[in-house]
Amino acid sequence: MIRPKAHPAAAWAVALIGSLLTALPQPAPTGTIQVSPNRRFLEHEDGRPFFWLGDTAWLLFQKLDRAETGHYLEDRRAKGFNVIQVMVLHTVESRSAGNAAALVDGNPAMPLVTPGNRPGHDGEYDYWDHVEWVVDMAAMKGIYVAMVPAWGSIVKSGRLHQGNVEAYTRFLAGRFRNRPNVIWLVGGDLQGDIQPEVWRAMGRTIKQICPHQLVTYHPFGRTQSSTWFHAENWLDFNMFQSGHRRYDQDTSPGAKGEDNWRYVLEDLARQPPKPTIDGEPSYEGIPQGLHDPKEPLWTDRDVRRYAYWSVLAGAFGHTYGHASVMQMRKSSDARSSYGAVKTWDQAINDPGAGQMQHLKRLVLSRPVFERVHDQALIAGEAGERYQRVLAARGRDYIFAYTFTGRAFDVRMGRIGGKQVRAWWFNPRDGRSTAIGALPNRGIHRFQPPGVPGEGHDWVLVLDNATRQYGPPGANPN
Repeated sequence: MIRPKAHPAAAWAVALIGSLLTALPQPAPTGTIQVSPNRRFLEHEDGRPFFWLGDTAWLLFQKLDRAETGHYLEDRRAKGFNVIQVMVLHTVESRSAGNAAALVDGNPAMPLVTPGNRPGHDGEYDYWDHVEWVVDMAAMKGIYVAMVPAWGSIVKSGRLHQGNVEAYTRFLAGRFRNRPNVIWLVGGDLQGDIQPEVWRAMGRTIKQICPHQLVTYHPFGRTQSSTWFHAENWLDFNMFQSGHRRYDQDTSPGAKGEDNWRYVLEDLARQPPKPTIDGEPSYEGIPQGLHDPKEPLWTDRDVRRYAYWSVLAGAFGHTYGHASVMQMRKSSDARSSYGAVKTWDQAINDPGAGQMQHLKRLVLSRPVFERVHDQALIAGEAGERYQRVLAARGRDYIFAYTFTGRAFDVRMGRIGGKQVRAWWFNPRDGRSTAIGALPNRGIHRFQPPGVPGEGHDWVLVLDNATRQYGPPGANPN
């Protein structure tokens, strides 16, 4: 098979960056993750909680070469991300940055592979070797790769169907079954009632071949996997896509608008219990409503709101996204989707991406598996839309989030201890400010620091004073 030759300078750059990345301090290798015994969270195989902090890098396999991939993964590791969501096949014509085709004649039943997992005499890897390399590089950095086997449009168009889905899935699952940092996202931005038997066959086959890897379904905007697949044995946890629309743009039946916390409560009310997560909320830097570039862009304050709302409602983690990063936009691209202007390597430094790690550190600084949503903590009016205050607690701690920095009342006595220690936690910079000790009884009004307003968000943290917790967000597990 004739493949394009590697450019000597490109090969040198890959080798240099690879050696530099290897020299950096590396996290412990990734291991198996599983659903926790209470069926609400994820955990490492040794029982430690796993807080999913995801980034959408949908076109990573197709757009970035190895040097660029190393740069992206190192940036995400440094910012606390531990999951990246990636398409294996965006279309049946998918190719790597090195121009290696994924399929023979665009047939999913015929992956285009070369013998051995090594470069040929001209230095080029095939598509599947490159995907393996990315997965293994991610594992070195403590990152899990949540792979969409085929984007929904491939099924909707009929290119992947009941006649070839099993052959393709067996190839893919067999290739990655021994990599513990792989998670499977069946689906891909499509309603589950479009060719549902294709998705069921894919899910069953993956779980049969990869019983120790987690599987879910990535649905269309403003829908959730639980609508179609909650009872499926292969579905380990639910995923919903709260989407990119404002309240006034969501006119669908039973519209939740921007209230992504409502999806969480719906999913967690189902039986049998399964964990859930917002796998695609509004992206930073993407137009409100998604399709019209003239609309205002979602910003860091919006991605924070989605993250804290969903987690305090009971989600086991959260996925962030950026308009330019999800498509890995380059300056050489002939066009960009959704009006994106920044290149991916500029956009990775937008503020929302750096702020997501503060939520992860906050959650891990208190006992994770005890956390339950408890809106009864908020005395009086909890608020609607942006005024909503979301609250959760463990046996000895409380988290309450306000997006607007407004004052709110807390019903004390719902955690242990005669006294509580109170803190304000800042989602913008991860810093904590001590309020002091308070009696754990009655109703207490709390006024966040600063001037109230949208995006002046704060988390109130109350701890049983007899517990030796450190400042919120410090020294996570």
